[in-house]
Amino acid sequence: MMMEINRYIDHTVLKPTTTLEDVKKLCMECVEYDFAAACVPPLYVKLAKQFLGATNTKVATVIGFPFGYSAIEAKVAETVLAIVDGADELDLVINISAIKNNDWEYLEKEIANIMYIIREKKKVIKIIIESGILLEEEIVKCCQLYAKYGVDFMKTSTGYAERGATVEAVRLMRANLPANIQIKASGGIRTFVFAQELIAAGATRIGASASVNIVKESKDASAQ
Repeated sequence: MMMEINRYIDHTVLKPTTTLEDVKKLCMECVEYDFAAACVPPLYVKLAKQFLGATNTKVATVIGFPFGYSAIEAKVAETVLAIVDGADELDLVINISAIKNNDWEYLEKEIANIMYIIREKKKVIKIIIESGILLEEEIVKCCQLYAKYGVDFMKTSTGYAERGATVEAVRLMRANLPANIQIKASGGIRTFVFAQELIAAGATRIGASASVNIVKESKDASAQ
């Protein structure tokens, strides 16, 4: 029996204009629908933690979002602050410019510095690679590099690139990652049907802002 769709979902609000009310509404929906995580901007981590209290929903936030090209030191500082504020899960945008420069040494240094903190504090890390703007061989190389560091999840997209999650990208990542590393698909996931396709391809987490609609569609589908 596959678990209910709600437990796959990171219910997300990351628009630059996100307000306190947006975060409160998101967290209340997380409580109502029992989503896996509430993914909020760093500014709102403490607040989300308060709203969610002792529920099953984890608090997730983003690091180096959305373009990934901030300095390693800045990402380290963001990571530390997010953990201090109470984040359970951290979705880190890697330095896409470094990939395009073929500078894998830089990317290795970046992840080494951050994984040290993640492991020490026993948090969950999701590595955002922006699959929609990478070549297949770049995605494969990312899988190899981050597998070596034992990250928890690889994540397809920020939702801010021209192209979000695709079934093909999830399949490619699944084929090139060890079984213990999970995949989060995000970016443009608005329907239950698409979420199902991504899960069938190997995703174990779905990042979406249309989460409530996805759950409602899943209930309609199972009622038929």
